[in-house]
Amino acid sequence: MKEKRSLLGSLVSDARELARAAGGGMDAKSIARVVLSSDSYRITALNRAREAALDYHIPLVNHVLRVAQTAVMGIEIGKEVTLGKGVYFVHSLGVVIGGDARIGDRVRFYGNNTVGTAKDNGYPTIEDDVWIGAGARILGPVRIGARSRIGANAVVLQDVPPDSVAVGIPARIFPRKDTDDVVL
Repeated sequence: MKEKRSLLGSLVSDARELARAAGGGMDAKSIARVVLSSDSYRITALNRAREAALDYHIPLVNHVLRVAQTAVMGIEIGKEVTLGKGVYFVHSLGVVIGGDARIGDRVRFYGNNTVGTAKDNGYPTIEDDVWIGAGARILGPVRIGARSRIGANAVVLQDVPPDSVAVGIPARIFPRKDTDDVVL
């Protein structure tokens, strides 16, 4: 069962995480800039409102917000998708997250990504602090380990261990060599 947080608490937490991820800081000016000008924050805020609508058993509101999110922001997020805090859509256009995919905290999407499949064979789980390169596809019931990097245009069809890099079609997996130096 997913953890229920207040809508306001979720929005504040997302604003802080996105301000940090966008290279600003945690000061009020950086957080205000994210809230007022970031497409990523708008997407996340719409998704939090959709989650609240489902929590309050108002599926029509969820559906209307989903259609608006797709039409206005160019991103499609399924109604059963769980987004962690501070998910950052660097370039949101063309991102599709389907089914009941689980997205961890501070995951970065670099644009034109597909997470999930059109079939009911299961959906991905993406752990915390993962970066997903432009054009990458993550398909099927796979788990992407924490702090992993998915290369641009990679097609991931198998589990990726934590602290790994996945590149190619189909993706080949290598250990990350920079994990000791990374500050997330």
